[in-house]
Amino acid sequence: MAPTLPAAPDEVPAAFAARFNSGDRDAVLDLYAADAVFVPRSGPVARGRAEIERANDKFLGLGEPITVRPRSVSVAGDVALLVVDWEIPAAGIRATATDVARRGADGRWRYVIDSPFGGS
Repeated sequence: MAPTLPAAPDEVPAAFAARFNSGDRDAVLDLYAADAVFVPRSGPVARGRAEIERANDKFLGLGEPITVRPRSVSVAGDVALLVVDWEIPAAGIRATATDVARRGADGRWRYVIDSPFGGS
């Protein structure tokens, strides 16, 4: 059974970390809206489930846990700006993400823009 999607925008980072750390790629991808984009540090923006999966696989493939520390969550209606410090300590990766989440018709929050290095 898939984990429940976040009911509040401030739950999105922890939900991502839990899914990431479980290694369940499908559960990670379920946190993205159908029209979501993933903004890599360099290169083209990933659009659609297959491209976002490939972008996340670069991190998931490390097989190391991620930790997240939300810095701020700003909400305007059904849209939220998330600024989150994150790291994969064993891989020496540390950054600040600038992400946008949106509440769907089901009341659950999903990423529409995932920019893991957006604040770095």
